[in-house]
Amino acid sequence: EVQLVESGGGSAQEGESLTLSCAVSEFAVYSNSMGWFRQAPGNEREWVARISPYGNLYYADSVQGRATMSRDNHKNTVSLQMDSLKLEDSGTYYCAADRDPLSGTFKYWGKGTQVTVSS
Repeated sequence: EVQLVESGGGSAQEGESLTLSCAVSEFAVYSNSMGWFRQAPGNEREWVARISPYGNLYYADSVQGRATMSRDNHKNTVSLQMDSLKLEDSGTYYCAADRDPLSGTFKYWGKGTQVTVSS
């Protein structure tokens, strides 16, 4: 059974940094795209970042220049470093695996980790 477990969430002040991690089991993180999404209360889930199996990185405009996604094939994990945090970065962050290239949807999801940014 594929499992994705996010960690690293918590509280931070505006301007600070936070690094989220996603430990993956029964699925090789290098075999397909991995992604990060987030959802703020009352909002729809939005895509944040993605890494392709070739290592290409893609970021949403809202985090471009502030987010860095990485992958550790040995540990089978992916991470998301968020710098210069803003209030609007608050929300539940989800890790996702196994992207369908035609639909763009991900097959596997973690349960999320909460990030709260305060002023």
